[in-house]
This record gives sequence, structure tokens and C-alpha cells, in this order.
Amino acid sequence: MQSCEISSDSADDPLSRGSRRKRQPRIVVVGAGLAGLSAARLLLASGFTDITVLEASERIGGRVQSIKLGCATFDLGATWIHGADGNPVYQLAEDHGLLEETTDGERSTGRISLYSKNGVAHYYTSGGQRIPKDVIEEFSDVYNEVYNLTQEFFQRGRPVGAESQNSVGVFTRNVVRKRLKANREDSGISKRLKLAMLQQFLKVESCESSCHSMDEVSLSEFGEWTEIPGAHHVIPSGFINIVEILARDIPKSVIQLNKAVKSIHWNRSFSEEIHYIERTFADHNVEGQEEDEELGYRVRVECEDCEFILADHVIVTMSLGVLKKYHETMFHPHLPEEKVSAIRMLGISTTDKIFLEFEEPFWSPECNSIHFVWEDDAESESPAYPQDLWYKKICGFDVLYPSERYGHVLSGWICGEEAIIMERYDDETVAQTCTELLRKFTGTPRVSGPSACSDSSPGNPHIPKPRRILRSGWGSNPYIRGSYSYTRVGSTGADVEKLAKPLPYPKSTKAAPLQILFAGEATHRKFYSTTHGALLSGEREAGRLIEMYQDLYHGKDE
Repeated sequence: MQSCEISSDSADDPLSRGSRRKRQPRIVVVGAGLAGLSAARLLLASGFTDITVLEASERIGGRVQSIKLGCATFDLGATWIHGADGNPVYQLAEDHGLLEETTDGERSTGRISLYSKNGVAHYYTSGGQRIPKDVIEEFSDVYNEVYNLTQEFFQRGRPVGAESQNSVGVFTRNVVRKRLKANREDSGISKRLKLAMLQQFLKVESCESSCHSMDEVSLSEFGEWTEIPGAHHVIPSGFINIVEILARDIPKSVIQLNKAVKSIHWNRSFSEEIHYIERTFADHNVEGQEEDEELGYRVRVECEDCEFILADHVIVTMSLGVLKKYHETMFHPHLPEEKVSAIRMLGISTTDKIFLEFEEPFWSPECNSIHFVWEDDAESESPAYPQDLWYKKICGFDVLYPSERYGHVLSGWICGEEAIIMERYDDETVAQTCTELLRKFTGTPRVSGPSACSDSSPGNPHIPKPRRILRSGWGSNPYIRGSYSYTRVGSTGADVEKLAKPLPYPKSTKAAPLQILFAGEATHRKFYSTTHGALLSGEREAGRLIEMYQDLYHGKDE
């Protein structure tokens, strides 16, 4: 039977003994993603020395994962630096020369295909026909106008009508359909194509928002997410370089890998046994009778390997998906009800990538993406697919650019429950399914007229199977459980603030210092779902502790 150990390396220098002396506060950071590393890095740079970072997996980076295959690097998680002006991630990349190989085509301000703004997006129907360019442009104009309207409900305080159910998806689908059907000059065939394209565009939007359906995204809050001005950038050598830059300033001994956390006991809610052991480390030459809170550490972190780590402060950077699954058993005492409510109300789902490498490209040189438009989705509400039709949620494939760097590779996108189903299949099955999709949709040359809606195409049998497949699995990763967060219908930005609020609350215990702090992309009200939001949230929580101890580091008595 494994014995449990108490880790208390600095316990010979106990926390405040009145004005006699002070020791370095012990700070535990849970998670070695961008938020956790940025917090630890700033704390160390500010003079804190007793820092421990606990990472459940075998690697650092969290939802940043770069895989090198041959000469190319593929990002399974975070890929783009969204905006440049004032973006700390962009600044790190620029300062360290990570963007020097980024091509003009990769500096994109486009919303749909971010790998390259050059070239043409090809839209194909499930009947194997390519949709004419003029139909795509006409629909895109209508869709983008309505999309811009979704931002105004928050930004301009527009009231949300009951018919929209406060849902981005419901609102967008209703308004676009009304506009399309009101256009009497549009033929029935063209109109039906555009209605089917609406569902495809909403699938793309769902992948970008990392939700199962845009019906789940709050219309009244959608416009609060803030876009940093400037282009989107990729890092040719992999986004993991940002992680490594942050980790470079952190001693290796600080970060413990394969160190999953089982529970966090705060407000000194220790068992009597642990409380007794902790006291044995303390200096017993205490003048007077200090209260329990002055005798030592206020927080105990219990790891899955049965080690206990005593701490003054814990910065929790677990994903919202992990908090949803484990918050009831993770924290003792339980989290306050308003924080639990925020965890339940805010949304997180899965967006997965599927990389397919081919010997030679079967797509034309000008093609930058291939999009799948299922004609039978035209009149449906938010499509819900049975498990065996999970592949219908794949909205399309981007062409990785430039081919001189990546080879001939397509990057597919799938999100929501269907992404979780995809993760359960083996590589061979997913590769075969994707090949059949590509054959089906690219079956015949572009045509116009009545046959454009035919579903009788036998497909393009000349498309070969990919020679290699690489895909993400964020939904089934037990230490991640999703890709990134969104503001779900019924939640608001105030829930993000509640999630970020440190414990204990000021009224919960007299003059108690901060014990549990929360960071991660889901805790940033304006930049949730982004890497810069994650990095800034870690620095924010480190800043709280730095401010709390600033008098100590200026040599002032409290």
C-alpha cells in the first residue's frame, strides 16, 4: 500500500510570526499550460522562490501541442496568434524571431479560412457539384451582414427578441432565411443552395466558437468577445515555441510532470492527521498563542500519487471542462454556489483537427479550402446527426500553405458531440471516411442550372487515400475535456468574472489572504478562447499575489 507523504520543504521558516520574521510564501500552480507557465514565470521574476507547478500530463503546454512529422510541424491545438496590436503572444513571437518565415498568405484577416487569404475557397454539394462563384458571393454578403448584426446586441445594447431565444444560431438562421426567401429574383435552385450553405457556414462558426451548435451561444453576450486589431499569424515552427519561451525562465525543478491533482483543501480544511503532521514541521518556539491561521499553510493539495503538498496559495488553471467534471470532488470545502453556477452555465465543447497528407494534391493550385454543403440540411434547424453519421459535421478542409513547408496536406474541422464520436474511431476508419467524403463532394466539375442540386454523382474515385493522418482528441483527453470556452445561452460575462474571483471571498473569513486563485482562458471576460487570454489570466493572478506581498518585498513591517 502506497504511503502518503507531506511535502513541506520550507516549513522550517513558518508563515508570519507576528513581526519576528517572514518566510517565502509557498505557491502551487496547477497546470503547465500558457496560464500556469505565465503565472509561474511572473512570480519568479518578481522574487518569489517557493513555486511548484503541477502538470497532470507528461508534457507542458496544455492545449498547445505541436507535432513534427518529417520536416513539417503541425499544431493540434492553438495555431493562430489572433491580432498583433498589444497582443503579448504576438510580442513574444516577434521578439524571438518566430514569425520570420510567415508568408504574406498566412497573415490573414479572413474569418473562414485562416491558413491562407490567397486563392479560392471551393464549395461542393453532396451531389458532387462545385457551387458557382456568384452564388457563393451573393450568399456570403447576406451572411456577413447578419453576422455583423449579432455583434450589435452587446456592443450597442440592442434588445433581444423572444423569437431568437437569445441564440446566435437561431437568430442567424431565422434572419438569413427570411432575407433569402424574400429575394424574388433568386431562382428556387439557387435559393436552396444558399439555404444549405447557411448550415455549412454555421458549422464553421461552431468550430471557431468550439460549441456543439451556434444555437447554444448567447446572442446578447456574443459581441463582448474582443478582437485584437491586426492580422492573424501562424508560427511556422509550431506554437509550442511560445510555451518553451515561457518555460525557459522557469527552473526545471519547479515543474513536476505526471502530477495530477486529486483534491484541494482550502481554509485549512485538513484532516486531524494532516493537521498534526503539519504542526510537527512548524517552529514550536512561538511566543504567545497564535491562531491556527498563523501557524502555517492554509491550503493542502492532494495529488493522485498520494503526495500532499502544503501551500499558502494555489493558482488553479484547469480547463473549464475539467472544472465541470470534477469541481464537486476537487475542492474542500465546496466552491461557493455562485462560482459553481458560473462553471455550470459557461460553455465549452470540442473542436478537433484532422490532418490528411497526400502524395500529390488532387485539388487545383488556386484552391485554398474545400467546403462540404449537404443539400439535405437546407430546411432543417440546427442539424443533429445520429452517431453513424458523425462525419456530416466535418465542415470542410483547409489546404495547408505553403506546400514547400507542409507538403500536400489538408486540415479538416469537426466540433461538438460528433468530434467526440470521431475520437473513438481508429485512424484507419477516420482516414477512410474522410477519403469517401472528399470523393463524394468533388465528384464532377462545376456546373450550373437544374443539375446543380442533383445527388446522383458517383463521386471521384481517383482521389487516393491519404498516406498519413494526424488528428487531435481534446474532448477525450481527461486532463483537458474540451477545446476552449464560449458564453452559453443563459450565461453572461459576469459569470466569467465569478469564475475568476479568488477564494476566500472577503466576507467569508476575517482578514484571510487569498488562497485559491483561478486562471485560464475561460476566466478572461474579453479574450476567452484565446492564447493571449490564457497568458494574460495567468499574469493577472500572479499580479494579485505580487500586490498582496508588495509590502514584504519592500522591507516594510505589516
